[in-house]
Amino acid sequence: MAYNIDLAKRIGICLDLFQEQFTQKKMFGGIAFLYKGKMAIGAINQDLMVRVISEKMQTQLEKKSVRPMDFTGTPMKEFIFVSEEGYHSEEQLLAWVELGLEHAKLKLGE
Repeated sequence: MAYNIDLAKRIGICLDLFQEQFTQKKMFGGIAFLYKGKMAIGAINQDLMVRVISEKMQTQLEKKSVRPMDFTGTPMKEFIFVSEEGYHSEEQLLAWVELGLEHAKLKLGE
């Protein structure tokens, strides 16, 4: 698999708005951005990959541009894919980045 390099660059620009340190890692055939070792957001093919806390999953999955992240025939827990129409604007992308960062921080107990 490949990933949308322009999307990855846009994610990086959004992450620069935060005081946090992020690392990049190739995962799932794409690129993931990690906060203190916890995957928060990434790009796979043309999709945005986002970690979402359990309590917010159903609300996110009800959005037209969102679907469960599914590689093996079973949706992965607390992972979603967002199609291009769902991250078209910078405001939309920033909202997804914030959601992914929320998940990482919760898992770290922050």
